[in-house]
Amino acid sequence: MKDFLLKRFKLKSKGSDIRTEIIAGLVVFVAMLYILPVNSNILSDMGMNASGVFFATALLTGLVTIFMGLFANYPIALSAGMGLNAYLAYTVCIGIGFSWQESMLLLFVSGILFFAMSLTPLRQKLIESIPQGLKNAISAGLGGFILFVGLIGSGIITNSDSTLVTLGTFDSPSVLLAFLGILLVVGLMFVKSKKISRFAIPITLLVVAVVGVIITSVMIATGNKEYAINSGLPIAPWYDSSLAFGASGFDDVIFFGFASHGNTESFGEMLKNIFVNPESYMAIFALILVNLFDTTATLVTVGKDCGLINADGNLIDGRKAMMVDATGALVCAPLGTSTVTSFAESSIGASMGAKTGLASCTTGLMFLIAAFCYPIFSIFSYSCVTAPALVAVGILIFSRAVKSMSKDGKITLYAGVLTILMMILTYSLANGLGIGIISYVVMSLCAQKRENLNPYVIGIAILFVVDFAITAVLKLL
Repeated sequence: MKDFLLKRFKLKSKGSDIRTEIIAGLVVFVAMLYILPVNSNILSDMGMNASGVFFATALLTGLVTIFMGLFANYPIALSAGMGLNAYLAYTVCIGIGFSWQESMLLLFVSGILFFAMSLTPLRQKLIESIPQGLKNAISAGLGGFILFVGLIGSGIITNSDSTLVTLGTFDSPSVLLAFLGILLVVGLMFVKSKKISRFAIPITLLVVAVVGVIITSVMIATGNKEYAINSGLPIAPWYDSSLAFGASGFDDVIFFGFASHGNTESFGEMLKNIFVNPESYMAIFALILVNLFDTTATLVTVGKDCGLINADGNLIDGRKAMMVDATGALVCAPLGTSTVTSFAESSIGASMGAKTGLASCTTGLMFLIAAFCYPIFSIFSYSCVTAPALVAVGILIFSRAVKSMSKDGKITLYAGVLTILMMILTYSLANGLGIGIISYVVMSLCAQKRENLNPYVIGIAILFVVDFAITAVLKLL
């Protein structure tokens, strides 16, 4: 077995060993574990079965991560992309008004197109055509969007008739616990010990969930079960008879819920509903673009950490890695979860010495085991528990991207600021992308900076202009 692993993953030639790879893979699993309850919580807001989404996310995370390890031999783990899941739930489903089945079908269409693009040079050309500053702005806007979703979902930020949004009230136990959790996670992120700071998110999730369970358990023990259930705090799984181990709820989410008796909409009706709505096309386009830049940035970042970048600054066998994440994007919707993308937490494993796909296979195997253990993780699926994770991930993505925005000049910087603000304030990644790219083209034309423009950027801007125009006309009719 040892000889097989050494040969299969080329451990000696890459300067690694079995022990290092396995330990790094286990650490990455712990660092990424938060995505399972967070993703199930977000997608359940659009009507999906939470336990079914949990199983689907863990299953696909495990399979695609193992595929990355075996096919590309990269120490990179993949799971449901943060931001893409929130955009799908709160903009596409709740915002536009699609059912969750229609939203997942729309995601499937974008996955097909993304996979087709990955088979051709088009994916690479699109990546290269967008100025680096705008790419950073898109990532920063994505981070801000995730952060805002966490604050809104936990009740720390609420709607206001006079100021649109305002600070929530801390007389609610769930809001107070979420706020304390945010303070804890941002504090742990700056602890000098790297062993603690690297695991700020999972540590915080565990602390907040356990504190919440203790509080509700005391409430139930003192005869206040109804208040405990309505408090928004996590409840111990033994108080919830509906929870079950195994693939519970999977039949409600796989293949767009057609296995579920509650779905009365036919596949043809779903297709009709999404394709007669002009907003569908920009939603698909936005899903592709965000996934495109998010995945590429993560692959390059982790590639630098583990020596997978060649002298030209390109990924070694990068096409294999891109085909793996494209495959994940293709099969995610039919299996009942949101778009799978490369995770930045993979860099933790790289920093511990992981250099091969054995680390990915270890991480993937642990996720396959976790897929059957939803009751154990159910306490992490409450908004007050997931809020610190959303805020922390949002801050990390935003801060990494925004510091590089100004390097490409004022035009890119100004367009980037518009992109970020419009993504957050319109609660839509698509709107932010469209307004940011349109403004970039307009400013470049006015400044006579023709070198800033290329057919791809201009074409994307025109597509967004047409979409905004059609949407406005339809609203007037």
